[in-house]
Amino acid sequence: MPEALVRLLADLGVADPAGSGWKVVMLTFFLAALITWRFTPRVRAFALKAGWADEGGGRRQHQGRLPNAGGLAVYAGVVASLAIAGLIRPIVVDDVLIQLLAILLGGTLLLFVGFLDDQFGLSPWLRLGAQTLAALLTYGAGVRIEAAFGSPLDPALSLLLTWLWLVGITNAMNLIDGLDGLAGGIALITAVGLLFASAQFETRAAATLILAALAGAALGFLRHNLPPSKIIMGDAGAYFFGFVLASAAILGYVKVTTVFSLVPVALFLAVPILDTSWVFIRRLLSGKNPLSTPGRDHLHHRLLARGLSTWRTVLLLWGLTLLANLLALWLQGIPAPAIAASGLTAAGLLAFVSWRRRREA
Repeated sequence: MPEALVRLLADLGVADPAGSGWKVVMLTFFLAALITWRFTPRVRAFALKAGWADEGGGRRQHQGRLPNAGGLAVYAGVVASLAIAGLIRPIVVDDVLIQLLAILLGGTLLLFVGFLDDQFGLSPWLRLGAQTLAALLTYGAGVRIEAAFGSPLDPALSLLLTWLWLVGITNAMNLIDGLDGLAGGIALITAVGLLFASAQFETRAAATLILAALAGAALGFLRHNLPPSKIIMGDAGAYFFGFVLASAAILGYVKVTTVFSLVPVALFLAVPILDTSWVFIRRLLSGKNPLSTPGRDHLHHRLLARGLSTWRTVLLLWGLTLLANLLALWLQGIPAPAIAASGLTAAGLLAFVSWRRRREA
């Protein structure tokens, strides 16, 4: 490998710049993007025939019926790219493989539950029960927030914090999925930011690999989901994105020793967290059930009501997400070149896919 390339990768904080791991990560990203990019139109065509579609109106901004099975294409891109990457460079560390499989299994469960909810409608408590089961599964595999206060309650507190984080982020990603391209772009920015953070450490191989697949799948899906959207991810895709991102964010390196220990990690997902918290509190104060009361009270709805177009609203919230991710990387002590590369990568990918979509439209 050229020495200049090794130095560049080292400056970016890649844990093993002379090894082959970063090549597999790059391959995983491109495979996930390509598979999702090419597979989404086929999912769309089948969904239209099967009647898997959402009506426009309500909290949705689209008009008419729009296929809601995009999450299936995202899932196919992630799983297929990880499977191919595993064949090329087998994951031989048992803990890494177990954690990776646990995250995918939990994500698969929520994808299935979200898909059923999209098509038939499920009770909020049934959805919450499935999310709790997925959270317990990953917690048991070691994907958890460690409480380190030195008290006998630390194990119980660790379980509670992990459950709140995984279930909260899963629902936050679903609730912010109200505009074409919004949730997909937030997922792409966050996956790239977390990827640059986890790439600094060899011990976070599982997180790095799955984040590469998730970022690629988000890019491939956005090609068909940006305004005017041809397909939406539905609850299935939003649950999958939210759960996998939340799991990867805490995989192997979150230890709570103070009340503010989670702030650097929470910043990666600051926009959906703040949006959901605001809506949750307002609905409670209004005497409504925040789990089952749809409405047009989200941040993007308020921006649209102020006269912003769909594109400008999406770009603004993407920009806030990007700034929050850069701040999160800085607070975690990530090298400046890696922070800059993360921002440029996320912005460049979004600019590229937006250009392709707008040129077609």
